[in-house]
Amino acid sequence: MNTLEDRAELVELISHYADIADLKEFTTLPGRVFTDVLTLDFESVTGMAPMTIPLSDYVEALRASFAPFKATHHAITGHVIDLDGDTAKIHAHVRAEHWLPAGTGPWLVVGFYDNEAVRTPDGWRLNRVKLTAVHQENQPTMPDVAPAR
Repeated sequence: MNTLEDRAELVELISHYADIADLKEFTTLPGRVFTDVLTLDFESVTGMAPMTIPLSDYVEALRASFAPFKATHHAITGHVIDLDGDTAKIHAHVRAEHWLPAGTGPWLVVGFYDNEAVRTPDGWRLNRVKLTAVHQENQPTMPDVAPAR
């Protein structure tokens, strides 16, 4: 299927993805957003090599990664969706701001997501997330919170 309903669901999926960090909702949203095993590529931001991990490990890494921030805001726009049956590629622009309690300027990340999703019995889920940062400002030194491989 290549319907407007699929496209709307995929845009909403990306919105829920942003809500995980921005609302610090690490309990129910991750299961509504991701497949149980997923591939992550944040190398352009973190320097860590892409990895394929279980969702439970990623949730713990997210929890630890976002704990230092008093607030974050991820604006994800300009979705371009390529549907092929039960798979989808989603290209989108992102502007992500992260505020630390110390009052230093926000850490700004500007770039693109190139994600992949699959249709499951429970709806669309991301199985691959790739962030390509094209600009950053005020990147803080963060502890290594990479999940075990």
